Amino acid sequence: MITLLGINKVLAIYVGPSGYAALGQFQNAVQMITTIASGAINTGVTKYTAEYYDEQEKQYAVWRTAGTVSLLGSLIMAAVIIVFNRTLAGLFLKDESLGSVFVWFSVTLVFFVFNTLFLAILNGKKEIYRYVTANIAGSLFALAITTIMTIQLGLYGALVALAIYQSLTFFVTLSLIYKASWFKLKFLIGRIDRQAAKKLAKFTAMALTGALCVPLSHILIRNHIGENLGWDAAGHWEAMWRLSAAYLMLVTTTLSVYYLPKLSELKCPAEIKKEILGGYKVILPSAALFGLLIYYFRDLIIHLLFSEEFSEMEVLFAWQLVGDTLKIGSWILSYLMLGKAMMKLFIVSEVSFSILFFVLTVILSDLYSLEGVAIAHAVNYFLYWVIMIFAIGYSLNRVS
Repeated sequence: MITLLGINKVLAIYVGPSGYAALGQFQNAVQMITTIASGAINTGVTKYTAEYYDEQEKQYAVWRTAGTVSLLGSLIMAAVIIVFNRTLAGLFLKDESLGSVFVWFSVTLVFFVFNTLFLAILNGKKEIYRYVTANIAGSLFALAITTIMTIQLGLYGALVALAIYQSLTFFVTLSLIYKASWFKLKFLIGRIDRQAAKKLAKFTAMALTGALCVPLSHILIRNHIGENLGWDAAGHWEAMWRLSAAYLMLVTTTLSVYYLPKLSELKCPAEIKKEILGGYKVILPSAALFGLLIYYFRDLIIHLLFSEEFSEMEVLFAWQLVGDTLKIGSWILSYLMLGKAMMKLFIVSEVSFSILFFVLTVILSDLYSLEGVAIAHAVNYFLYWVIMIFAIGYSLNRVS
């Protein structure tokens, strides 16, 4: 979280609000491409690594299938990116001359994909020390590379740094996982196991849906803000979203590192309900408290973490932080969809609420200008939470 906030300060000084908007577009492109390249199976790898905690052969089958798919997918996607680099730059960055940024990304894509795969395995094995160490190393790489390249090359340097830093982290993660007694590199490449592939395919469908819907909705929202309210306004919204991601990392890391593997292990509906209630007692109040503190110190935060150019983002804080709290409340339930591979419910909800977020943004930004985007965020997650209460409650009661 600290390194993310440091990166925000560097970017605020050297690229400004409009540069923030471009970085947001590129980051969403990276999310979509890496998910497609990996076969969108990392959540499945975490789930089945945790579920097969006492069945090593099944774990190896999952890793071998995931590793082979990741290798083939990343090499194919890298070739496609190199061929269409200028087209992609025009589509996402509105400037074909930035095509070389996508070339940098393609060259290091295979390392990027395998870094996320290693982290998924460490998460599923509950190797928290190695997992946390790898993430800290990645954060420090991100801060160092982004700072140096942004100061030296401005927006172009920031984009290249965003493209390559996780690929460099791969070597740190590899050294950590390689030292584990239960891991060998030969477990990652080989014959694809049909049964493991069939199970991971559910997560491919879910992860691809999430990886395409959420970034696409953000790209459309950013374009709408930029074209109707100005690209500085789009940068203010992106800065607010990055601040949310930074402070919520304390909560979302808990969800992904502890909560998801735990839900994957539990079989009894009563135990699942108990775990969910535990999340509401600890995780939700924490998110709400962080939100209140950030709202109270919003002027100081803008001054310390951004710059005077970002003063107009102050109007976003109230509704954005309400929306963030509602988001965590809904995610405590929605993570059960991932933990139990509820594919149909996940896909329908992701598609529906991504579309709704964009539609609400268009309507409310016309009425309330930039503040309307934050209101749309809050309304969208309120409705999502309501749907999750009914859908997950019905599912658990039916199993009972």
